[in-house]
Amino acid sequence: MINRYTLTKMGKIWGRKNRYDAWLKVELAALQAQAELGMISKNDYEKIRRKARFDIDRIDEIEKETRHDVIAFLSSVRENLSEEGRLVHYGMTSSDTIDTANAIILTQAAEIIDSDIRMLMGSLKSQACRYKLLPMVGRTHGIHAEPISLGLVFALWYADMNRNLSRIERIKDIVAVGKISGAVGTYAHLAPQIEKRACEILNLKPASISNQIVQRDRHADYLCTLAIIASTIEKIATQIRHFSRTEVSEAEEFFHKGQKGSSAMPHKRNPVLSENLCGLSRIVKANAMVGLDNVALWHERDISHSSAERIVLPDSSTLIDFMLNRLNDIITNIMINEAGIEKNLNLTNGLIYSQSVLLRLIDKGVDREKAYRWVQSDAMNSRYNFKEAVMKNKNIAEYLSNEELASVFDPQSQLIYVDYIFNNVFKDSKE
Repeated sequence: MINRYTLTKMGKIWGRKNRYDAWLKVELAALQAQAELGMISKNDYEKIRRKARFDIDRIDEIEKETRHDVIAFLSSVRENLSEEGRLVHYGMTSSDTIDTANAIILTQAAEIIDSDIRMLMGSLKSQACRYKLLPMVGRTHGIHAEPISLGLVFALWYADMNRNLSRIERIKDIVAVGKISGAVGTYAHLAPQIEKRACEILNLKPASISNQIVQRDRHADYLCTLAIIASTIEKIATQIRHFSRTEVSEAEEFFHKGQKGSSAMPHKRNPVLSENLCGLSRIVKANAMVGLDNVALWHERDISHSSAERIVLPDSSTLIDFMLNRLNDIITNIMINEAGIEKNLNLTNGLIYSQSVLLRLIDKGVDREKAYRWVQSDAMNSRYNFKEAVMKNKNIAEYLSNEELASVFDPQSQLIYVDYIFNNVFKDSKE
């Protein structure tokens, strides 16, 4: 996935150049802070700022010998400096550079995901408004329940994504934390003011306390947030897959010209994009467990988290970016079968209005248990001729006229509060 996605904005964020750019920003921010506080001369800082650069091929060459990526990076930078190069990385440890740079990268990734969610919310809102009053059968346990509208389905998904937008905005604050506190977090060789000022330069907050690293509950929180977003995507994709089933046939993915659904069966139009999303969701959710396992490290730090993070942080970020864009394409181009929706709405000949009949009888003064027995008997015995059975039920006829019963079987009577629901969903949205 990462290899196929490297040319996207998200792919570039997790690329090596951006990583080293972030490392260099951290090193320069620390030097700028030292210069401002009089620890080093401003002249030396300016020389470093002007000349500091790195070469990725040279880093690779040096790392073959050093077996240490940060040392290889610093060596490449120092090769472009003169005597002032001795000041680079003074009093710092590798995690000062890496973790603070990771905060920059995670914030950049979260910004892209934020934008992706807003885009998807716009598409969901558009479809919700378009199908606001299109009645369709609602299902509980997979069984016909009562009428809803297709617009409410899209509005529900919009509300789900609105909460995810709040989550990603929160997580940007959680991960935007740096540390320049040295090998065990004691500021033994650089005063706290250096960390504070450097983080300020980088638009980050300094950790209130650290050991050698920024604590990994922050990264676990990020990965868990992405897992929740993936679960929401899976939820939507699963329902689209159900809508696409031959027996349901209420909606389906757009089928492109020349597209083929099966190597064996020419008639097939499978919901492959939605199925892909369900599969990818499993990876993002599994990666969240890696983040949780990374929280517990030995004493002031071990390195067991590092190798795993190099996979799960870029992979989950890239996957969520891809998944949100793919889902947006599905929602934007989804094909709605209004005839199929109407057919399913009327499939049971009024069975889905059983509660409405029950409540009308209660309104007329009938004991609830008695009314329930009358309605359930017609529902169970008539099955898919419920409306006709109710109309012929002499017990019910004593309380409800045919005209009163006819109004019960109008799907629009079930949608009188759609405007209220839409107002609740869209009035405080962040999109």
